[in-house]
Amino acid sequence: MTKKISKELDTRRKKYIRTILNKDKTDLKFCVLGAGHGGLSMAGHLAINGFRVRLYNRSRNRILPVIRRKGIKVVGEVRGFGRIEFASTNIEECLEDADVLMVVVPANAHRFIAETCAPHLKENHVVILNPGRTGGALEFFNTLKERGVKQFPFIAEAQTFLYASRALGPAHAKIFSVKNSVPIATLPAYWIPGILKIINRAFPQFIPGDNIFKTSLENIGAIFHPALTIMNAAWIEETHGDFEYYIQGASHSVSAVLEKIDKERLEIAAALGIKVMSAKAWLYTAYSATGKDLHEAIQDNPGYMGIKAPDRLHHRYIDEDVPMSLVPMASVGDMLKVETPTIKSFIHLASLMRGIDFWETGRTVEKLGIKGMSIKDIRLLAVAGEI
Repeated sequence: MTKKISKELDTRRKKYIRTILNKDKTDLKFCVLGAGHGGLSMAGHLAINGFRVRLYNRSRNRILPVIRRKGIKVVGEVRGFGRIEFASTNIEECLEDADVLMVVVPANAHRFIAETCAPHLKENHVVILNPGRTGGALEFFNTLKERGVKQFPFIAEAQTFLYASRALGPAHAKIFSVKNSVPIATLPAYWIPGILKIINRAFPQFIPGDNIFKTSLENIGAIFHPALTIMNAAWIEETHGDFEYYIQGASHSVSAVLEKIDKERLEIAAALGIKVMSAKAWLYTAYSATGKDLHEAIQDNPGYMGIKAPDRLHHRYIDEDVPMSLVPMASVGDMLKVETPTIKSFIHLASLMRGIDFWETGRTVEKLGIKGMSIKDIRLLAVAGEI
């Protein structure tokens, strides 16, 4: 299933990493792809910290205020005005001479970004999905293969998004909190140390993940977002999200259901021989939040305070997190003979509520290219990759 990376390619890639690491901070070029809540926050933060930043978005209307103001105002835990080198809908000019590509779009846009970037990607590009959700790096890689790419960039995925953030308006973002640590993994896994040295120059919060299957299965958004949104659907529709999503939405009974979803996720990981954090342990690692159960840990997290619920059900917490997080978990569970009745119930409810067959649109084992693979082959793919 896998092919060894040639010694020549291995040597070239080590050279690329050394070249990027030898650059001065002011010469290190980031391209942030996506100008939504997360993209504006990340681009602004990078620019405030003195890095050269380009911003790509497929819609010009979204980036026009950034173009006019020549930057992004950031408030909250990070404050300042980040001057953006340029913002554009032209992917070729955004990627030209860029070192690190920070993909900050909903996971159901990862395929589009891969297709758009494919003709312009180079071996020395570092592509990081922020986050990959579940199977992001695999989908990105398989999409590049489908597009006939011969020279692959470094591909990495973050376990979760670095910030709790929102766009407050045109070219204006608020970072409510920055997580203490976020694991990152590459495909294949042995590039993790080199890529980590590069990204740590900008974000020391990134730490090594074991492999892409661990970062994918430590996707805590899959535990919180769909279930919280679905179980608070009437409240969201009635108030247009005018309540605190985590603090008020995660009641004792709702949190008990979240723990059942989390248990099924842990069982899928265990079937792969991978030890992942529980949602409660993740809250402590990411935010230093503690409690005797998941409900108490959520309530103890100051990073969640003030974050409002979605104002509608047509939202990424359903349209992204169900097909790109819950579906791949359930699909892998089916392949490994792990029962996931709670996860499947939320996929079903979400499909009914949105009138979309999320099993059809989601990341299944077929789409991730791992259907029928043994556990040994899956683990070998994560470690050795397929170039």
